[in-house]
Amino acid sequence: MLDETLLDAPDALALADHRGLLRGAAEAGARVRTAARHAAEAGIAALRPEGRPRAVLVAGPGTAAAGVADLVGALAGASAPVIRLQPTGVAPAAGALRWALPGWAGSVDLLLLPTTDGAEPGLALLAEQAYRRGITVVAVAPKDAPLAESVGGGARGLLVPMAMAPHETAEEYGEKLAASPGALWALFTPLLALLDRVGLVEAPPEALEQVADRLDRTAERCGPAIATYSNPAKTLAAELADSLPLVWTEGEAAGPTGRRFAAVLAELAGLPALAAELPEALPAHGMLLAGDYAAGADPDDFFRDRVEEQQALRARVVLLRDRPAEGNVLSAAPAARELALSHGTAVSELEPEEGSPLENLAELLAVTDFAAVYLSLASAGRVPR
Repeated sequence: MLDETLLDAPDALALADHRGLLRGAAEAGARVRTAARHAAEAGIAALRPEGRPRAVLVAGPGTAAAGVADLVGALAGASAPVIRLQPTGVAPAAGALRWALPGWAGSVDLLLLPTTDGAEPGLALLAEQAYRRGITVVAVAPKDAPLAESVGGGARGLLVPMAMAPHETAEEYGEKLAASPGALWALFTPLLALLDRVGLVEAPPEALEQVADRLDRTAERCGPAIATYSNPAKTLAAELADSLPLVWTEGEAAGPTGRRFAAVLAELAGLPALAAELPEALPAHGMLLAGDYAAGADPDDFFRDRVEEQQALRARVVLLRDRPAEGNVLSAAPAARELALSHGTAVSELEPEEGSPLENLAELLAVTDFAAVYLSLASAGRVPR
């Protein structure tokens, strides 16, 4: 159950935030600026690439690395295929994970290694394999991590130290902050700068500064001191409490944002969620609106123990768009609203203010990250502290 009174109690939220998740969300803009500076100091701004890579391979553990790969793929579009190398192993631990290059990968490809840990032997082995094939390797990792030594010393490797606040350590990131908003931007920003240099993404320094500014403004709107009725992240968190969120996205940047939102809802708040892109989301999730998760399905049994038994989850549609709605744009959003409302299912909608595609992406990520953090902190008994 969500304790909605906690949402409007900033001091209580701070006491409940043992992992510093709210601070990570609030500092996202500062993290972008620090990460961009690290990228410049590492030499990315001075790169003179001979051409675009044939393909971009991304390997790294956890929600942050998966989100980075998804976002890079969406932004690169048709410029080059972006492929995340899935890890294998007997456990989700640094020493147990292994990655393998596809057989076709070679010197015209680029390997990116975003990791908040940097102690994974599997990533070091992958980098060595890439060197033998002549593949350029770029890693974003804590500066003193073993991976930093492996990649930084290679003739075809480049290391960008991961941006961390003075109060943070690599051990904290590896143990409890890997899914935090700060981790995403610490890994994502240097790769944006790199992909701008190789011609796959338009993200010059001034664009990254605009992203940081948009993140700052969004943090002001979504911060813990702002009341729920005027706070889009708290409002979304309250609406999603005790629901099964069906995250329906429209737009290239909204797709990875929706998938990340579903992932962090599960990892941070313990709330299952499903994400799909419109218009395919309508047939894919249509039966969930008419079945056991429908708003009117299985009304409360008179004999149900309302103290001991949890309330059944009911579907709620979250409609994410990566640009403000315009009357002359072909959109599946009206059909999505009609389908949901015809089954009595509530709809939450989120779209950014006017801006560049990168700014719009940043705002969507910030609001949904804040919402997941609020759900995590205000959901009594759902997540172990």
